[in-house]
Amino acid sequence: MKKVPARREGLVKVVLKSGKDQSVMRYHPWLFSGAIKKVYGDPAEGDLVEIFDNKETLLGTGHYSPGSIAIRILSFGKNPVDDGFFAGMVRKAVEYRRNLGFNPSSGTSMFRLIHGEGDGLPGLIADYYNGTVVTQFHSAGMYRSRNTIADAIVENGLFPVHSVYDKSMATLPGAASPVNENAFLRGISDNPVEIEENNLRFRIDIIGGQKTGFFIDQRDNRKLASNFSAGKTLLNLFSYTGGFSVYAMKNAALVHSVDSSAPASALARENIILNYGNTPNHEAIEADAFEYLGGTQGRYDMMILDPPAFAKHNSVLGNALQGYKRLNMKAIEAIRPGGIIFTFSCSQVVSRENFRKSVFAAAANTGRRVRILHQMGQPADHPVNIYHPESEYLKGLVLHVE
Repeated sequence: MKKVPARREGLVKVVLKSGKDQSVMRYHPWLFSGAIKKVYGDPAEGDLVEIFDNKETLLGTGHYSPGSIAIRILSFGKNPVDDGFFAGMVRKAVEYRRNLGFNPSSGTSMFRLIHGEGDGLPGLIADYYNGTVVTQFHSAGMYRSRNTIADAIVENGLFPVHSVYDKSMATLPGAASPVNENAFLRGISDNPVEIEENNLRFRIDIIGGQKTGFFIDQRDNRKLASNFSAGKTLLNLFSYTGGFSVYAMKNAALVHSVDSSAPASALARENIILNYGNTPNHEAIEADAFEYLGGTQGRYDMMILDPPAFAKHNSVLGNALQGYKRLNMKAIEAIRPGGIIFTFSCSQVVSRENFRKSVFAAAANTGRRVRILHQMGQPADHPVNIYHPESEYLKGLVLHVE
């Protein structure tokens, strides 16, 4: 089993090519390998390195990686990166959520606590589930500081935290994967974890579920969908554990949740029962979403299309755009006249413009009249770093189909 190499004494010096310092001067947190002129030493994956321009001016400090993104910058200028740095950045992230009005006792006890580049901590995701925090580390360097980060999360002083679970086995790259196993860093909690979101109840499988256990980033969009669902016969495709379905059931006449995962479908049933008891107005269906959609002509007057990322790398961007086009074309063809479609892409490499073009092509191929009612994104606890547009990963459209 591979392990993260130990951090070396001192910091390796990395000098950039002439003119390649411009992205750093604009505070972009990623440095690509092609920008590097010389590395003075042999840094291991995850080592802290200092970044200099071609005139020997110190630009910042970041975590080194042998991949295309060679350095993820943590600190710009001369500010040191140490345990105090991480504790301070965690504190800022927590204060930001508290200032937004997040409070575990307010009817929403689930939110993103740390959002990578959006909070100045590239390579770190932390989600809050009613006192349990689930972390995912996406870089070897950030993983090395997991204990400092876990301590800072527990001692944040604003939100009660009784346990921190690290779920990084599937997210750490290169030499850092796999590292030991997913495990609690601090404390322990029951699984599933029960939480509230906008006064609706959910059971979250933090150990076996996707990502950290739930797709917190759709909170505002789930609420919006609930407003459209009154009296509707609704299809929730790629439903996972039924987030959109639970919201829709407040007003809808009938909801079908379709997912290929048996455990996810089982938890979707549980979440519906948790909020509404045994109701005939909901059914969780285990099926391939594309195949199921092909047999739904005229059956539904509202659809949710929230697929997993069709593209995680630019190399498959073309195929992903075709996938979004195919999915949306099938939905637009099948939905009843006057129907509503909520359609999403969570692929970081798919821009908002490209996603909209794919949906446009899908609509054009059907010949139906389609209007955009809303354009959606990620909520405030998933902030987009203005210097890092790549962190705007969630895109969505609300469509009206005549």
